[in-house]
Amino acid sequence: MEKWQGSAAVCINNEGKLLMVLQGKPEEKKKWSVPSGGKEPNESFAQCCIREVWEETGYEVEVVDEVFVKKCSEARVEVPYFCVNVIGGEEQIQDPDQLIYEIAWKNAEELKELELSFPEDRNLLIYLMEKEKRETCSRNS
Repeated sequence: MEKWQGSAAVCINNEGKLLMVLQGKPEEKKKWSVPSGGKEPNESFAQCCIREVWEETGYEVEVVDEVFVKKCSEARVEVPYFCVNVIGGEEQIQDPDQLIYEIAWKNAEELKELELSFPEDRNLLIYLMEKEKRETCSRNS
């Protein structure tokens, strides 16, 4: 069985809200996720992250840092999570797979209640949102 590789984007705006997409196959219940998807051949993980954000949200981003790598040896999965900043574009669904139904910026309280595609990500995402808020506050004081 071949290893599945992809990337995920953690994009937190100046208001401390996380960029998320409502996604799923047509026959599935739609759930929330950070922009993410599979890596194409000859593409780096960072390039994959940038492409997936653009396809799913219309935003152009720059990668700031790799913050986490999700690995599952049983399922043979590897997904680095990157913190990214929006540098251009505009909100627009342009997913070639047609799996995205909504784009939204969610705060930590909303994130606690959302039905997530990957519920195991919830605590990490909330931690990163709170960390970003703390760092922004300390930079502004």
